[in-house]
Parts: sequence; C-alpha cells; structure tokens
Amino acid sequence: MKCPFCSYIDNKVVDSRLSKEGELIRRRRECNECGRRFTTYERKEEHFPLIVKKDGRREAFDRQKVLVGIKKACEKRPISIDKIEKIVERLEHKLAEAGEKEIGSSVVGEEIMRELHKLDQVAYVRFASVYREFKDINQFMDELKDLLGESPDKK
Repeated sequence: MKCPFCSYIDNKVVDSRLSKEGELIRRRRECNECGRRFTTYERKEEHFPLIVKKDGRREAFDRQKVLVGIKKACEKRPISIDKIEKIVERLEHKLAEAGEKEIGSSVVGEEIMRELHKLDQVAYVRFASVYREFKDINQFMDELKDLLGESPDKK
C-alpha cells in the first residue's frame, strides 16, 4: 500500500479493527518514510453482475460511483455517512445474491430510489430528478405529487 502523502511503498499496520457487522476491516497504517498515518479498509471481494446501461453498454458495478450518487442526493441533509454506506451495502448484497451475470441499471436505480424513499424524501426527489431525467417542471411536480400521495411501499 502506497502512502497517500509521500507515495513510499513501505508502511506498517498500527491498529486493526473489525466493523460491527464483521464485513469490513479498518486498518490504521503508518508510513515508514514520512511517519504520517492513514486508514485503509478491506472488504471481501464479491462478484457482481455487469450493469447494462440504458444505451446497451455493459460496465462493471462500481461501488464508488453508487456511493457518490447517493451522497450527492443526500447533500446538506441530516443523513449520516453510515446510513448511506448501509444503503450501498444492502444493494451490493442484493446484487451478489441475485446470481445474475447481467442486471439492468434500472434495477439498481429503482432499488436506490426505494432505499432513499424510506430514508429521506428530499434525497429521494433529488436522486429521482437525475435518475429519471426530468425534462421540465411538470415531470418534477408529478413526482412530488406521487410522493405526497403515496406510501413508501408503492415506490
């Protein structure tokens, strides 16, 4: 592991901890060159299906891309990073359990929307506006009307 500060390759592990769920190992490391400390995370490697995009392209599931999208929707909302990461973990678990070789991006997007709908309505509408590519204010208002008139189970 390269030091993120000086790029020196040699470092030592100062502390290791298992996450509460046992899915992740957090390691504090210290660079043998500059002496600065940094944190790394280790998780088991999962085999996820390829994501089939709207235009037919296929790409590997990208946890970071999903995390960034959800974080953006939750920006300036009272939502902890732990809750956001739990959404991503549940999504990963569902994808791994599905046992499919390919899965549509719409399945991933709808699952994220379901999770956000339960978590925070503002984050849900933000994500929906990008995911569903609202073309005008009327589409946005229709989504808001649905949100105000529906129970979370219907989404």
